[in-house]
Amino acid sequence: MDQKKFDELSLFCVKVRRDILQMLMKVGSGHLGGSMSIVELMSVLYGNHLRYDASNPEWEDRDRVVLSKGHAGPAWYATLAEKGFFDRELLLTLNQGGTNLPSHPDRIKTPGVDMTTGSLGQGTSTAAGIATALRMKGSDRRVYLIVGDGELNEGQCWEAFQYLAAHKLNNCIVIIDWNKRQLDGTLEEVMNPFDIAKKLEAFGFATQQVNGQDMIALDKALTVAENTNESAVALVLDTTKGAGIPFFETYAGNHSVKFSVPEVKQAADEALMQYAAILEGSEA
Repeated sequence: MDQKKFDELSLFCVKVRRDILQMLMKVGSGHLGGSMSIVELMSVLYGNHLRYDASNPEWEDRDRVVLSKGHAGPAWYATLAEKGFFDRELLLTLNQGGTNLPSHPDRIKTPGVDMTTGSLGQGTSTAAGIATALRMKGSDRRVYLIVGDGELNEGQCWEAFQYLAAHKLNNCIVIIDWNKRQLDGTLEEVMNPFDIAKKLEAFGFATQQVNGQDMIALDKALTVAENTNESAVALVLDTTKGAGIPFFETYAGNHSVKFSVPEVKQAADEALMQYAAILEGSEA
C-alpha cells in the first residue's frame, strides 16, 4: 500500500467514524464499540480488496460480505453510503420506522447487504453456504465473513468453522474482531475464549493474528489470505472496542452507549469537532 492509498483510506476512516457517531446520536443510543473496532477493516476491504459495483449491488460477479456480528451494522452502513451504494442522508434514518437501515443488516432492505444477520452465530453458517454455492458454480468470488469475539460463545460458529476447514473452503475468509469485550464484560469474565488463533489452527485454518487498527498490516494479511489455496483461512484482528476515540476505548459501557449520559455526549461532540477539522483540512 503506497502513501497515497494509505492517506485515502485514513480519510475514509474519519468519514465512517463521523457517520457512525452522527447516526447513533440521532437515534439516541446504539452499538458504538463494535462498530468502531472494525472501521479500519471496512476501509481496507472496500478500498483495496472487494470486487463490487455500487451502482449495481446485485452484480453477479461481486464478492460477498457477511457481517455476522450484525450489531455493528452502523459501520457497514456508513461504509456503503460513503462508497455510493445509497445516499448518505439515509444514515440518519437508522433504526426508525420505515427505514431501510434497521439496527441489524437486512439484505432485502439495504443495497449492498448480501446477508441478513443479527442472530449471533448464524452468519457463520450462511457464509459457509454461500462459499459452497460459489465453489459449485465455479466462481472465483470470495466471501468475507466478519465475526465478533463474543459471538464465538455460540457453538454454531465452531460447527461452521469445522465445515469450512473440512472442505478447505479458502474462498471464505473468516475475520474475527477480537476487541476483547462483549455486552456484559470482558471475554474472560463472561467465558474465557483461550487462544482464538490457536483454536482456529487446530480446526485446520491457516491463521494470521494481526493488528486490526493497522491498515497496512490488514492489507498484507488479507492479501496473504486471498492467496492461500491449500486450506481454509482466518484472520484474528487484535482490535480495541470503541477504537478511534480515547474516551470510548476505555468506557466500560462502550458495547451500546446512551448519548443522554453527559460525558458520553461530550466525548462524541468533541470527536465530531475533531473529524470536521480533519475533513476541512483535507479539502483545503
